[in-house]
Order: sequence, then structure tokens, then C-alpha cells
Amino acid sequence: MTHTAFFGDGEHAFALTPDLILELERKTGAGIGSLCQRIPEGHFRLEEIVEIIRLSLIGGGTSPQEAAALVDTYAAKRPLKETFPIAIAVLQAVWSGAPAQEASNG
Repeated sequence: MTHTAFFGDGEHAFALTPDLILELERKTGAGIGSLCQRIPEGHFRLEEIVEIIRLSLIGGGTSPQEAAALVDTYAAKRPLKETFPIAIAVLQAVWSGAPAQEASNG
């Protein structure tokens, strides 16, 4: 399931494919089930949010180089209220196959 949201410079597609889920688990040292359960409850490291967004950008069709540049500029150095809803929507799509309701950034 693909989630589309405004991120950084425009609308982007986000999707975690099975191969990218394995990479997320490797990079974070946590299983996907654990990430899906604890991150929505606010139990996360910044690195986990950044990796969810970077890898799901790649899964949505962004080149790895562009995804790295986007997260460096718009995720790693920005307030969590801008990135957390995207990470949650991506995990919701992995968990249930449907994106979470879009949260207002206002």
C-alpha cells in the first residue's frame, strides 16, 4: 500500500516493500512488529523515524540519493510533528494495508 503526503518540497509517495522492511529491521535493529506497535505510542528513536521515511520514499519511487537528501533536509533536522505523522501512516499501511487518516499539520 502506498501513502502519499506532502514532505519537504512537495507531494511524495511512500511505501515499504518486503525487501525494504528487511532493510528497516537491519538498520534499526528492531522487528517490524515492534516498530508498528511502539512507534505510534511515542516509543521511538529519531533514527527510526528517519529510516522509515527514507526507505518508504525509495519504495514509493524516489531514488536512493534523492531520498537521502530529502530526509537529511526535511526529517533529521525538522520538528517531529512534521515527520511523525508520515512515519505512522507508512507503518499503518504495512500493518493493515490501508493508510492512516491524514493528520493536519496546522
